[in-house]
Amino acid sequence: MAKIAPSILSADFCNLEQDIRRVSAADWLHVDVMDGMFVPNITIGVPVVQSIRKHTNMFLDVHLMIDKPVRYIEQFAKAGADLLSVHLEADHPARIADALRAMEASGVKRAAALRPITSARAVLPYIEQLDMVLVMTVEPGFGGQKFMESQLDTIREVRALIDRYNPACELEVDGGVGPANAKTVIEAGATVLVAGSAVYGAEEPEKAIESLRKVR
Repeated sequence: MAKIAPSILSADFCNLEQDIRRVSAADWLHVDVMDGMFVPNITIGVPVVQSIRKHTNMFLDVHLMIDKPVRYIEQFAKAGADLLSVHLEADHPARIADALRAMEASGVKRAAALRPITSARAVLPYIEQLDMVLVMTVEPGFGGQKFMESQLDTIREVRALIDRYNPACELEVDGGVGPANAKTVIEAGATVLVAGSAVYGAEEPEKAIESLRKVR
């Protein structure tokens, strides 16, 4: 059974506490941090993650779509993140390795994220250290985009690498995931589904979460 991680990128930011409560039945809460540099959009930062932590006990899955993420690992960890994802495209390999070490030192789970342009094999230098690999199935930066079918091959390739080198590692898929493709995504190897519009766009988010969770 896949874990479901609603993305607050699709929530009402004027009523964020209320919208977090609406998805409290989910396994994780996905928090998209964007800096306007790594991606062409700006969302939230450390103070908002800190505020979210005060109002929920949910597992905070914080996706750092930011340039040179090692600079902010400790701050986001202290703010209350349970897991941090850093994009392999966001810095030089040595600095990505530094970011993963900073996560370990800060006591948060470690994840590497891949844009659609990035090969699955890019995770190989880090795979044995990771708690999760995040495969993007849209170009990062904006919610509500259409799922890129071509990324199913990347999901399968990452699944094979995880099974070979680190079977305990989660495989999260983010971007355009919903009832129409959740089964295919899980069959390709995903264990965590990020769902923004599919949950927050539903009349009853709790039922949408349960429906996705039951997909086999």
